[in-house]
Amino acid sequence: MQVLQKSLKASLRWAILGGTLFFLGATLKKHWQEVVAIRLDAAALAILVIALGVTLLSHIWAAWVWTWLLKLLRADSPESEGSLQPTWLIQVYLRTNLAKYLPGNVWHFYGRIRAVMAAGVGTGIALLSVVMEPLLMAAAALLIALLGRQQGHWGWQLLSLIGVLLIIHPRCLNPVLRRATQLKAKALGNSTLQASHLVIHRYPLGPLFGELGFLGLRGLGFCLTLVALAPIALDQLPGIISAFSFAWLLGLIVPGAPGGLGIFEATAIALLGQQFSAGILLSTVALYRLISILAETLGAGLVWLDSTGVLLPPGMTQAKREG
Repeated sequence: MQVLQKSLKASLRWAILGGTLFFLGATLKKHWQEVVAIRLDAAALAILVIALGVTLLSHIWAAWVWTWLLKLLRADSPESEGSLQPTWLIQVYLRTNLAKYLPGNVWHFYGRIRAVMAAGVGTGIALLSVVMEPLLMAAAALLIALLGRQQGHWGWQLLSLIGVLLIIHPRCLNPVLRRATQLKAKALGNSTLQASHLVIHRYPLGPLFGELGFLGLRGLGFCLTLVALAPIALDQLPGIISAFSFAWLLGLIVPGAPGGLGIFEATAIALLGQQFSAGILLSTVALYRLISILAETLGAGLVWLDSTGVLLPPGMTQAKREG
């Protein structure tokens, strides 16, 4: 039975990947002349550099929100002795970010768990922090996607918003967290972890607002990338950010897409196809993917420079961790 389940999961991943690549390839084949006709002048390049900076800031912000999660979880746990310096935790987050593109899409979580456990955090809290983070990100993305819709169906949108806010209430979230933690532990090779005591006792309002800020910065980076290629009216911004958030959400939750690679691009093209030409959208999603990876690489590179003492005097890195 387990062999059959693994086979079905693998087939599903390949089917999703194949379908996504086919859609992107067919779109590119049909509109490649529009893509190659696009030219970037000095102003467009400057906007792309700003988009890179904003996207890097979004990853730093996400790392900071992760420190809030750890603080919240440790405050409600008997494993909360000692202290962790937020600056060091941000470095851990940025250093492990690129591992999300490795097959399996769990190795960035694994690196963070190993790092905080080595610093004295219990296994349960470490694991729960990396399970809870994408759940809150998904809730934030759905909230922004719903709020950005400007026309009709406000009743359904309001019900959806209420549903999202209820889902992250501790009474609803804790059973989901326990199950997700067990699955994540199994994926990370630690299936013996007992997750029954892994609970939250208060509404994670602060981390939720933090993830809204993360998605807002990511959406702004995407909009700037689009502005570098085509003009955007102010009344188009809510719809663009809404479409971006939904595409980012699908990239997060669909299996077989490390870092949302392919899923995000295909969804963004499909959702924004009525507002912009296919050539503009193909170029935008390709440039934004490049900007996103460059931002993550820059974040990891800055941490590496810091660890070598280039950015800070030798000895300060350890002092930061110890607080």
